[in-house]
This record gives sequence, C-alpha cells and structure tokens, in this order.
Amino acid sequence: MADANKDEEFLDDPEAVEQDQEFTADEEDTLSLIDQIDALTAERDEYKDRFMRALAEAENARKRADKDRREANAYGGTRIARDLLPVYDNLQRALAAAKEDEGNASVALVEGVELTLKELLTVFDRHGVKRIAPEVGDRFDPQNHEAMFEAPVPGTKAGDIIQVSAEGFILHDRLLRPAQVGVSSMTG
Repeated sequence: MADANKDEEFLDDPEAVEQDQEFTADEEDTLSLIDQIDALTAERDEYKDRFMRALAEAENARKRADKDRREANAYGGTRIARDLLPVYDNLQRALAAAKEDEGNASVALVEGVELTLKELLTVFDRHGVKRIAPEVGDRFDPQNHEAMFEAPVPGTKAGDIIQVSAEGFILHDRLLRPAQVGVSSMTG
C-alpha cells in the first residue's frame, strides 16, 4: 500500500507529473535526434557512394580519351596512307619499265623516279608505315599476305610464295594492305 500512496502523492504533486512529462519529452527528443543522425549518416553515405562512382567514371573517361587520342595520333593517317599506296606502286612500275628500256630511258628521269620513291618511303617510315616485302620462297603468312592465285610449281612446297605481285604495308601494327602473292599448291 505504501507504493499506492506514493503513486497517489506523485499524481497529486503537479511538479512531479511535470518532471515525468519532461523526462518523457527529453527521451522523445533524444530518439528524434538519433533518428535524424541515422538519416543524415545514410544520406552522407549515399552522397559518398555517388561521389566515388562519379570519380571512377571521370577517371575511366579520362583513360578512354587518352587512349582515343593515342590511337588518333597513331592511326589518324590511315586513309591518306592507303591513298598513297597506288602512288608507290606506280612509281615502282615506272622505275621497272624505265630500267627495262634502258636505251630509250633518260638517266635523269630514272634518277628522279628513284629519288621520288626513296622520299616517299622516308615519309612512310616517319609516319609508321612499313613495307611488307616477301621474297619468292618465303612461307605464305595469311596475316600479312593475300594469295592472288595458287599454282603447282615443281621444286616448291605447298604454301611457298612463288610470285610477288605487290608489296604490302602496315601502319604501326595495323595492316593497310596485304602483300599480294602467288602461292605454290604442290603436294608431296
């Protein structure tokens, strides 16, 4: 009964009731602050995650742009290099024809064509264009050669180059034009 009297005294004492209500209000405020802190922490973590993703995406974009720039520097001249290959072929043919017809060919003309061809090869070299110049007897390489025909030639093995129709060219590590060759089809 003593407890019952205490409760009655507590209820009768307005200050005690007010203190109890304040305590409950303080607890609610504390719980509300904890909820706010939790919400702010979750929001901070979400922003941090977004920031890290955006940072990684920016770094990937920078790497892609750098790679694209390097490729553009290395391979940007592919079209013009391909367009110059027939010029090289024609100079080679002109030189071969002039050398065959030595009696009628002007020495100055032959020297001029040779110098022009040499300068073209120097320009090619400066820009990473390399010749693929297979020799008769070399093995056919499908990565660098294009078989224009096959023919059985005695004294050769299948896959040997028996004729070179046109030299090929590579720009750095990309094939511009395969060397055009004839290939032996001898068996046995």
